[in-house]
Amino acid sequence: MACNSTGKAGLPLAALLVLLVGCAAQEVRQPEKLIGKDPELAASYEQEGRVAFEEGRKGAAVDAWQKAVELDPTRAVTVNNLALVLKDQHRFAQAARLLELGISHSPDVAELHFNLAVIAELYLLDLQTALEHYNRYRQLTDKEDQQVAGWVADLERRLR
Repeated sequence: MACNSTGKAGLPLAALLVLLVGCAAQEVRQPEKLIGKDPELAASYEQEGRVAFEEGRKGAAVDAWQKAVELDPTRAVTVNNLALVLKDQHRFAQAARLLELGISHSPDVAELHFNLAVIAELYLLDLQTALEHYNRYRQLTDKEDQQVAGWVADLERRLR
């Protein structure tokens, strides 16, 4: 189709430009993300993810748990479960970021620190982060875990 001085709809070119500029100047509003907005819906997605995981549908579990975390990132169990499945899928950096998010909302959940430490040490080779989170895990647990104490001693030695 050839372009002429009157534009496609027979409007003078100047009028067409005014219409285009007017459209471009209008504010385009994007729908707000629902992060942290709906704990009840998050619980529904959490349950959907649990069922999918138990049925061996890990992809569906990840999808449901991701929605649950977006809606309510304070659900430490969901964050932890999702991170562990991501780790099993070799999505280590994503799992670590998710655990960091979980820790930012639930800093006193020992399991989040433990799993972040393991992923940081074994898969991301971030020894300093691993040491920090193993130590926080030890602070949050009542009993002395000799295995973790050994890992901490080894990390301290390696970081010297």
